[in-house]
Amino acid sequence: MKAGSPVRMDVPGVALGWVLARGCSAAGAPEKLAEEVSRAVAAVAGAADSDASKARRAAVRDLLRHGAYKPTGRGKPASEYLLNAALEGRFPAISTLVDINNLASLESLLPISLVDLGLAGTEEFALRRGRPGEAYVFNPSGQVLDLGDLLLLSRLPQDLPCATPVKDCQQTKTHEGTAGVLGVVYAPAALAAEATATAGRMARLLETHCGARVTWGGL
Repeated sequence: MKAGSPVRMDVPGVALGWVLARGCSAAGAPEKLAEEVSRAVAAVAGAADSDASKARRAAVRDLLRHGAYKPTGRGKPASEYLLNAALEGRFPAISTLVDINNLASLESLLPISLVDLGLAGTEEFALRRGRPGEAYVFNPSGQVLDLGDLLLLSRLPQDLPCATPVKDCQQTKTHEGTAGVLGVVYAPAALAAEATATAGRMARLLETHCGARVTWGGL
């Protein structure tokens, strides 16, 4: 594990941005965050058909394409879901922490996971590909995501999957009482600088709108 990083990298060709935030609260003004989201939705909608936007989406899909896993249908990156929601006028407003996550993902067109550190029971994680038969529940309805060959984040030392660029595990999602989070920005190695920059953007949003103490970086 690199010094200072909470994530151990076990997958070649992948870059990560990461941010650890502690002492999170709803200290900021929600209307200010909502204004930032509205500006981002308008900007992304105006650029959705550009070559740069299409290339970014294709690169992220290729990052997930591995073995039996195909990033299509419900298996597409979460960043594509957010872009489509923005284009259709249904961009979600959920909670301060999740809205920050979604804003940074929309601006960068990179998928981001958000893990509750208290529920995870650790601040040490690993990035790897899913193994045959691995799966987890991703929503309150009990729907299950098959993790075989999918890029995922696991909790250490138990090596339990808790997040992916598609959908995060219900067991470690944030809630009203969340005080500490790990945010992970997934990107192909060619976009390493963008992944780190996105983590920095997320860190500043967490400081401003959640009063959090943050550390962040990239791999």
